[in-house]
Amino acid sequence: MKFEKEHSFLGHSSGVYALDYDGFFVYSGSSDCYVTRWDLTINAQDKFAVKFDFPVYALKLVNNNQHLIVGLASGDIHIFDLTARIELKFFQQHKEAVFCIQYNSKLNQFYAADAIGNVSVWDAKTFDLLGYFPLDCGKIRRIAVDSMGEKLAIACQDGTIRIIDSITFNELNRLIAHENGVGAVIFSPENPSILYSGGKDALLKKWDLRFNQVELEIPAHNYMIYDLQFIGEYLLSASRDKTIKCWNANDLSILQRLDFKSKGHKHSVNALVILSTDSFVSCSDDRQVISWKVKE
Repeated sequence: MKFEKEHSFLGHSSGVYALDYDGFFVYSGSSDCYVTRWDLTINAQDKFAVKFDFPVYALKLVNNNQHLIVGLASGDIHIFDLTARIELKFFQQHKEAVFCIQYNSKLNQFYAADAIGNVSVWDAKTFDLLGYFPLDCGKIRRIAVDSMGEKLAIACQDGTIRIIDSITFNELNRLIAHENGVGAVIFSPENPSILYSGGKDALLKKWDLRFNQVELEIPAHNYMIYDLQFIGEYLLSASRDKTIKCWNANDLSILQRLDFKSKGHKHSVNALVILSTDSFVSCSDDRQVISWKVKE
């Protein structure tokens, strides 16, 4: 299984930090203050675009991709109805930059997290605020939801991973994970007891949450790991070192490195979104959104 670059989408005038996919279009959010949509059938920018007053750091599709939630550097959260093409809601709950928005489809909730460690919990149907929790853990870059929707893993700047019960929002455990900060977390799609994390220490770790201990640990990158995503049975990592790597999720052996020599990114790779079991999209500080696909 080897990925090759399919297309580079150029349109943003600054670094791109957030991605999501609705089955037809890829949405991207950038520090140029735009959310843009890309049509993968024609490899071109769609007419849909929204301009904000502040950089876009997070976005997420919810409710069977009917609604788009956008988090800004100001802390503002905007919610759009994509069918009606109108803004439904605008919230100023967070006072610092929102770096992460995650969706729990099992509970129909979404979570927003900010630069100083606050997490808000929202009903994704009514958009009511259900809770607001100051974790006092520094910047939260990622929140992962397990396959049952029962547990959250929160990647914290203080180097910990907080394991949270998604019903009570009680802290179940606190893992001392990465020196100088955790950049990315993801649960195994097959086993909710297995968690993967990447940090500012450039380490990739595989955790067994039954015993709250590290099962495997490798020096995966040269700089901070910003995102982790599963593509089929394989694990992808994106890093500030300008590379994307594909791993065997069982033993963390490397399968492929995608970098500038692979026609990849010139600067930090900030986020990934999975399109199918053999294709994904990445975004970077180099202003590019790049699609990748397995070539036989």
